[in-house]
Amino acid sequence: MRIGELAERAGTTTRALRYYEARGLLPARRSGNGYRTYDEADLKLLRQIRTLQDFGFDLEETRPFVECLRAGHPEGDSCPASLAVYRRKLDELDALIGELAAVRASVGEQLTRAEHARKRLAAEAEVPGGPEPVCELGVGGGEL
Repeated sequence: MRIGELAERAGTTTRALRYYEARGLLPARRSGNGYRTYDEADLKLLRQIRTLQDFGFDLEETRPFVECLRAGHPEGDSCPASLAVYRRKLDELDALIGELAAVRASVGEQLTRAEHARKRLAAEAEVPGGPEPVCELGVGGGEL
């Protein structure tokens, strides 16, 4: 098949395919008339790359999976190098989850503090001569 058909079947662009070719991830075979030619194995390579990228893998991280497929393995993740990339990605995700959990906890603490402060202001406003609660942001003229 030619580049346009491969791009359409893989759900990508011809520009992306040329980029993958330049990076050595997609073979650069040419027919007698100079057109790029591809086969079903190339489509499988592209689907592997696209799936991994959808999972957040960068293009270079897909290389071991592509090389595994090119070596004749039925799946791109059955080689030791691919498994190592999976392990590194899981470690990276675990670290990000930890960071997000810490940020979430901090935001939760800030919300609790802000809600208590708002309740105190509201209670003080009900006391004669107490301060009037004012929204400092002035969003839409209403209270937050």
